Amino acid sequence: MQRLSSKEKYSYGIGAYGKDLAYAIISTFLMIYFTDIIGINPAFVGTLFLVARLWDAINDPIMGMIVDNTRSRFGKFRPWIFIGTILNSVILFLLFRKPDLEGTSLYLYYSVMYILWGMTYTIMDIPYWSMIPTLATTKEDREKISVVPRIFASLGGLTVTTFGITLVNKFGNGDQLKGFEYFSLGIIVIFIISTIITCMNVKEKTEVQVNSEKVNIKQAFNILKQNDQLLVFIGIVLAYNLAMQLAGGAAIYYFKYVAGKESLFSVYSFFKVAEIGGLMLFPMITRKIGRQQVFKLATILPMTGLITLFISGLIAPQSILLISISAVLLNIGSGFLLGSTTVMLADIVDYGEYKLGSRNESIIGLSLTGYVAGASIQSDTTIIGIRLIMTIIPSIVALVMYLIYKSKYKINGSFHDEILKAIGSGKKSKVININK
Repeated sequence: MQRLSSKEKYSYGIGAYGKDLAYAIISTFLMIYFTDIIGINPAFVGTLFLVARLWDAINDPIMGMIVDNTRSRFGKFRPWIFIGTILNSVILFLLFRKPDLEGTSLYLYYSVMYILWGMTYTIMDIPYWSMIPTLATTKEDREKISVVPRIFASLGGLTVTTFGITLVNKFGNGDQLKGFEYFSLGIIVIFIISTIITCMNVKEKTEVQVNSEKVNIKQAFNILKQNDQLLVFIGIVLAYNLAMQLAGGAAIYYFKYVAGKESLFSVYSFFKVAEIGGLMLFPMITRKIGRQQVFKLATILPMTGLITLFISGLIAPQSILLISISAVLLNIGSGFLLGSTTVMLADIVDYGEYKLGSRNESIIGLSLTGYVAGASIQSDTTIIGIRLIMTIIPSIVALVMYLIYKSKYKINGSFHDEILKAIGSGKKSKVININK
């Protein structure tokens, strides 16, 4: 299988930059946009976000099935990446453009838009990351290639979190409602351009065998059920996403109400650059100490960073030094984890082929603390609650994630080598012992 050219590699990465600009404006600002700018009840927002995540658990496998069944002259990934980008861009703009509605109608409008945003993002996101197994087959190549889109994705997140508030205020000339509308429009333009670059320059390799048989919904869920390592991976990713969403979603509230200085959010966000450092170091560190030790570091570092921030909030909430140390530790660990999970995803596709013979690529807590949207001063109970949501609870979730990985994830070392060897020779294992 021929290696990716530099043009293909970086064109693929550019796509991640655009899509993570779109993701970051939602994950970082939509919650506070809903509660403090639109004026939606925090408990309702929390319930909406929970319902959307539950729906994702059903929607994501269905989208995976649709991608697997796609046959076109453009491949099975690129058509959906492009279609999903266009649809998601429309919904993103509608989310940040307040309609002339009030009361129940307003709540219904944003509920529909947010659910649709998640569904249309899935249309683009699943085929994007599913391309990796078709771009590299060896462990070493995957570790190198997977880092590129993750670096670009981190740059997208860094751009939004560091400069977002400043750009919103500038575009809106003090009117944040209008500022978010223009800010989202700018992101959409970059999102579409970056996707066009990816779709034009990156093609799945024809050497990779594609199933001739189509998969129905029942078979798609059976694949999930039978590929035990895929289920473990899903558990790991869900735990990681929960930890990062709790910490990330509460961050702007933390600096606005706990630290008492909203501008520190930009300082904290700037150190997302350390995530890029973690991603760049990932292949080298993995070669030296192995994937399992890297994953351990990927758990310990974010936990240490969040606990540091918790202590800082008690003794020196506006200490730039402590906030910076916390952010660096959190983001280096996050970089290691993003590298690990991206490689794991490609390996699990191999495992599925080896075992099955086929290839198938915080806000509720905030409302419970008594948070009052838009209030300049929050109660002591709310301040404590925000601290816990931002630091302690994500640390506990990260620990759970590591325990899942340590006890259940098996695609490492000699067993992974055996999988690649079996696939390369065209053989399928009849009985698999994953407890080696």
